[in-house]
Amino acid sequence: MLRIQHSADSEPVAHDLCTVLELLHILWGRSQEAVPSGPLSPSQLRALTVLEGHDGVNLRALGEALGSRPSSVSRLCDRLEAAGFVERLPSPTSRREIEVHLSRRGRALLADVRTYRGRETQAVLQNMDPAGLAALAEGLQAFRTAAAARIGLPANPGDQRPARTG
Repeated sequence: MLRIQHSADSEPVAHDLCTVLELLHILWGRSQEAVPSGPLSPSQLRALTVLEGHDGVNLRALGEALGSRPSSVSRLCDRLEAAGFVERLPSPTSRREIEVHLSRRGRALLADVRTYRGRETQAVLQNMDPAGLAALAEGLQAFRTAAAARIGLPANPGDQRPARTG
């Protein structure tokens, strides 16, 4: 069970969150192979997610968002472009820069991954009591807002979730 701590003592909560994320990685790992659009590595999925929030960034900005070296980002984009998930186009403002855009196929892939992950997550959430589920929802919203601000992304990239009732 997650330990609730005062925000000044976030280390135990961070440890618990890391444990939960490891479980989610296992639970969701199958989605990388199961989506109809094709297999996807974790680094490719991260890049597509960043592009969804910052479509049309240059390779340098994408690398900064991913915390990766420019050469690694370039090779990653080569693979994503070859698979049809991104498009690289000359920047309209600078002839020396290339912008990376999420393609329709890339958007469809993210939707497929989210659908699969949503089904897997829903199966787990159905085993939680209503009070625990409500507390989790509140905590996750706060975490999403803080995490998105830290990495400079919108808090709800690709948010396709249904409206909450009640």
